[in-house]
Amino acid sequence: MIKKVSRNEVRKSRHARVREKVSGTVSVPRLNVFRSNGNIFAQIIDDEKGITLVSASSIDKELKLENGGNIEAATKVGELLAKRAKDAKVKEVVFDRGGYLYHGRVKALADAARENGLEF
Repeated sequence: MIKKVSRNEVRKSRHARVREKVSGTVSVPRLNVFRSNGNIFAQIIDDEKGITLVSASSIDKELKLENGGNIEAATKVGELLAKRAKDAKVKEVVFDRGGYLYHGRVKALADAARENGLEF
């Protein structure tokens, strides 16, 4: 019997392929997105030093969200991330969608971050 590979395993291999090309530096860090069924998480990462500069997620107390797994929550997370990035003096990032398709919650987060001052 043929074993079906899980969707998450396929996403991880797709993310590994992208990560070979996409890397964050001190001047242009990487904006990484991770989404689960119930929440969405975003980090701005300097890959040279291996540190997270800024992070935001739908479980942050600051946002007071009831449901973290929808487009509205992703938009709020994108706005919060852009605000925190501005405070940390990060203006330009390279976008890493984490192996997910660029639509729905991932697109909403990216659009909200762009509207609030992040450039990518």
